[in-house]
Amino acid sequence: MTERDDRQDISELLVRYATGIDRRDWPLFRTVFTDDCELDYGEIGTWQGVDAVTDFMDQTHAMAGHTLHRLTNQAVTIEGDKASARTYIDAVIMMGDNQSGVNAWGFYDDDVVRTADGWRIARRRFTQVRITAFGPMTEQE
Repeated sequence: MTERDDRQDISELLVRYATGIDRRDWPLFRTVFTDDCELDYGEIGTWQGVDAVTDFMDQTHAMAGHTLHRLTNQAVTIEGDKASARTYIDAVIMMGDNQSGVNAWGFYDDDVVRTADGWRIARRRFTQVRITAFGPMTEQE
């Protein structure tokens, strides 16, 4: 594999995370992390292991309406079978009524490792930069 192939695979890994959440495709979501992953999302929570983070995301998003996790500015550094990645996140999480919700902005700092099944996130830290709540739009008179 070339470094370009590795970068593409890591980029696809990061998009799989967003796609797994937004589609509530938990088997796909699980393919993003190592079994013993460590995640620190600050005030949102910390988890050890893919089972713990998948259970949390499933329970949290079961009550949500539409969600959109947009990932940008992926800066990846590869060193052999390890990599680091910083990815900006812009997320819209709608409540079940799809009329109100939150916008969250921040970035992920990931430690990524090559496994027999491909690249996986072993450690992630989410840094929240801003969060804004919004409600239904009202007509102007």
